[in-house]
Amino acid sequence: MKILAVDDDPFILELLMEIIGHVGDHDLHTASSGPEALSILHASKDFDCVLLDYQMPEMNGAEVCRALRLIAGYAQTPVMMLTAMSEKRYIDSAFLAGASDYLNKPFDIAELRVRLNLLESLVQARRQAGVTFEQTPSGHRASVETGPLSIYKPFEIRDIDGIVDVVALENYVSKLSRARLFGSSVFAVSIRRIEQLFLQTTAFDFQCMIVDVAEALSDTLAGHTFVAAYAGSGSFVCVVEGARMNDYPAFTDRLNIAIQRLEMHCSNGAPLNVRVSTGQANRIMWQSGATALDLLSQAVNSAEHEARRVEANLDDFWYIGASA
Repeated sequence: MKILAVDDDPFILELLMEIIGHVGDHDLHTASSGPEALSILHASKDFDCVLLDYQMPEMNGAEVCRALRLIAGYAQTPVMMLTAMSEKRYIDSAFLAGASDYLNKPFDIAELRVRLNLLESLVQARRQAGVTFEQTPSGHRASVETGPLSIYKPFEIRDIDGIVDVVALENYVSKLSRARLFGSSVFAVSIRRIEQLFLQTTAFDFQCMIVDVAEALSDTLAGHTFVAAYAGSGSFVCVVEGARMNDYPAFTDRLNIAIQRLEMHCSNGAPLNVRVSTGQANRIMWQSGATALDLLSQAVNSAEHEARRVEANLDDFWYIGASA
């Protein structure tokens, strides 16, 4: 990979030059400040990965990450925070700014090698899929692949507060677990009758619908510290700090009201009747990294089960009413 490392400490840059030369076939370039890094990225569109320190003069790592996401060609480039800042507020800030991963200094060389290999695999997969970003009518961006849209495969949504891609969310949860920063809750939201909605819409209309639900979800969670991602199959998985969200039925009602206010329609003018259900929430408490990631899958399964249960009950209600 062609990598840009950004750090105001020349010793760290020299160390990275030495280490990365031994952990893979990588071409490392360096910058000593955020403005210098952005200038380099504007001038050259072929960097595959960016390593960012958080605490730097002029611009911190989160500010640099947010700015580089707006540069053409860098909307999906993996960004790893490589920093001494270990408090949760810095981790939250980095991922919400668009970071893909977060590794603390002093870093373990073997772990850095593993992380870079994973990011390289991500770069290759996105390149093979021909991923680009398209703007939706709401003004937000969604990733589009050259192949046909699958109902099951997640896609990336940009420019909505709190919404990240699913790879970043997995790394975020793993980071909280590894750093033993517990106390956040994990839950998921699933669109009901998603298969029917997928069949009755074009690929573009389906993506626009998902983006609109993401916007409603972000608005409904406003006031909470949260990170969420679209996980595919009409489901969003959310990580919310603390135990302040105790009434999930009330939250689901507010979210459904927010969705209805968007008055979603297909491109041909046909209305979309979109409703969601919320699954069971679990706290991230004393979990290993692997188990913490399992919580994301469990949350999605719970929400999808709840969506099917609600729709089955509605079908029974209408069937009984017709029979009577």
